[in-house]
Amino acid sequence: MNAATPRRLVILTEGQWHVHNAKTAMGVIRYGPDHVVALLDSTIAGRSVAEWMPGHDIPIVASIGRALVLPERPDTLLIGIAPTGGKLPPAWRATILEAIRAGLNVHSGLHTFLGDDPELAAAAAAAGVELVDYRRAPERMETAVGRRHKPGSRVILTVGTDCAIGKMSVALELRRSALAAGDAAVFVPTGQTGMMIDGWGVAVDRVISDFVQGTVEWMLEEGETRGDWLIVEGQGSLDHPAYSSVTLGLIHGATPHAMVMVHKPGMAEHDFDHLPDASFPIARLPDFIRLHESVAGLVAPSKVVGIALNTSLYPDAAETRRIVEQIEAETGLPTADPVRFGADRLWREIRAAVEDLPWVRENDARAAG
Repeated sequence: MNAATPRRLVILTEGQWHVHNAKTAMGVIRYGPDHVVALLDSTIAGRSVAEWMPGHDIPIVASIGRALVLPERPDTLLIGIAPTGGKLPPAWRATILEAIRAGLNVHSGLHTFLGDDPELAAAAAAAGVELVDYRRAPERMETAVGRRHKPGSRVILTVGTDCAIGKMSVALELRRSALAAGDAAVFVPTGQTGMMIDGWGVAVDRVISDFVQGTVEWMLEEGETRGDWLIVEGQGSLDHPAYSSVTLGLIHGATPHAMVMVHKPGMAEHDFDHLPDASFPIARLPDFIRLHESVAGLVAPSKVVGIALNTSLYPDAAETRRIVEQIEAETGLPTADPVRFGADRLWREIRAAVEDLPWVRENDARAAG
């Protein structure tokens, strides 16, 4: 986890610096507290991350050797991709071994655990460095007990119409706006990138299915010690053929008072890159909102109180405003693109809606006796 002293990172994305696979790298660069010394990707070496992410003037290098001679020497190699299946690309082993032998810790969010690899583990032991696998499930394995939220707490879960469209980013932007407004807000990380950014949490997609809801329950209990507004990072999509189960587990484990629906206008089908001939249409927002409220209500009442858009397919600001207005009219809910334009207005409206929910007031009343 993140130490008190920020890490100096070189992030490996070799040949995979694009929005879907490199979302870990992009998330850590945009939101993490650590200093990113360089991006390691020989296919775009010599350029700057700022070309894709304005304001982040990070050099892109072709090798570990080039990273090691930069003015600030990295101390950690971070695996910056989240590919389908979470497997380590075989060609990356040589780079990881070179980093270990140069004295760098290696941090990974893949399903392939570096610490379980005999060659990598032996090299790390010899070099005295650490291999961290963020997706390793906790030893604590508990089924849900129907835990109720602490009176005074407010739980919001980000859900989405697809995978990899910004549920984590929206949660972090909402926290940023909440803190700026003076609200004691907490980000609850449920995936490897969120854990890398915030230094705690569990990658719930690695937890045995019987224990997902129970794990989320005790994570929220931990979150309640950190603040009053718990903004839980969503995963997957409720109708995605590959990743629906983790979404359901989060909804029933977090029993959120409210949900924020994340949507990417312009996407017609689910991203299912390892089945290029398959077709799974994105659901219509009004119907999908009702579905989430119905599914949540099987365990505890919840309401979608806002729409957060990812308008990256529409660079024109005027077109974006038209889309926001159209979706706001279609759903009757406050709508914005928090990553592109900030979340302050959206947070104010979400906050007011949550405070007005009858089950929130009922939960608070328990404290009054």
